[in-house]
Amino acid sequence: MFTTMMQMGLLIAFGSIWQLLAPKHIPALAHRRALTDLVFYILLPALVLDVIWGSAIDLTSIKISLVGLTVLASSAVFMWLVLRFYSSNKPQQGALMLAAIFPNATYLGLPVTDQVLGNWSNAVVLQFDLFACTPVLLTLGILMANHFGADGRKVHPLKELSRVPPLWAVGVAIVLNVFHVPRPDLIHNTLSILSGGVVPLMLIALGMSLRWDTMRLRYLPMLLPVSLISLVTAPLIALLMSAVLGVSAPISTALVLLAAMPTMIFGIVICERYGLDSAVYAAAVFLTTLLSVITLTVWFYFLSAV
Repeated sequence: MFTTMMQMGLLIAFGSIWQLLAPKHIPALAHRRALTDLVFYILLPALVLDVIWGSAIDLTSIKISLVGLTVLASSAVFMWLVLRFYSSNKPQQGALMLAAIFPNATYLGLPVTDQVLGNWSNAVVLQFDLFACTPVLLTLGILMANHFGADGRKVHPLKELSRVPPLWAVGVAIVLNVFHVPRPDLIHNTLSILSGGVVPLMLIALGMSLRWDTMRLRYLPMLLPVSLISLVTAPLIALLMSAVLGVSAPISTALVLLAAMPTMIFGIVICERYGLDSAVYAAAVFLTTLLSVITLTVWFYFLSAV
C-alpha cells in the first residue's frame, strides 16, 4: 500500500510541477480546467457507464449507499459539534464542514483502490460516490454552503444535479443493467479505452489543484479536527456500519479505504462559488492529502490483518 501511495504521489507531484512549468501561453488554471473537464464530461462518464452497466445492482448496492450516507452524516455531526468550541466566522465554518464531510472518493479513491484491491473495486467506488457522496454534496451540501456563504445567491439543488454528466451516465447504466441490455464488445472496448485515461489524468489534475501556498500555522487548530474526522473517524464509522449491515470483507475494505480518503478537491469550486473561505478549505485539502499517505497505509494493513 505504501508503494502504491508513493506511485500515486509521483503523479500528483507531476501535476504540481506541471502547474509551475506549463507553457505560459496558456494559464495554469486553464490547463487544470481542461484536464478536469475532459475527465468530468467524457472519461469519467465512460467509466461509469461501462462499470455500472456490467456490475450487479442488488442489495449490496443499497448497503454501499447506506454506508456512504452514514459516514457523511456522522462526519457532519462530529464537525458541527467541534465547531461549537471554535470562534470562527461563518465562511470558515462552512468550509470546514465541507472539508470534514466529503472525501475525495473518486479522484483519489478510484486510483488507490484500483491499484491495491483490483479493478473489481471500481464498481464499489462509483456506487459509493454516485449513490451517496455526489447527490448529498449537490443537494444538502450546496444548501449548507449557501447557508454559511457570503454571496447570498439562490440555490437550485436539482439544477446542480442535472449538470453532472457522471450522474446521467449512472441513470443510463442502471436502465441498461436492470433491463439486461447486452453490452456489445465494440461499445465495451471503446468505453474501456476512454476509461483508461481516468486514473492518471485524475491524479495529475489533483496535483495541479493542490494549493501549497494556503497552508498557514494559524489554520492548524481548525484543520486538525478535520483531519481526525476525515482520516480516522469516518473510516471507523464505515467499518462499524459495514459490520452491522453484513457487508462482505472485500467490499468492506474498499468502503473503509474510501471513507478514509482526504478532503475532496471539488469543494474548492463550491467555496469560491458560494463565498466560503477557500483558503482554509484548500489548506484542509493539502494537509489531509499529505497525512493520508500514512493513514491510508495504516488502514490498509490493519484491514488486511483483521
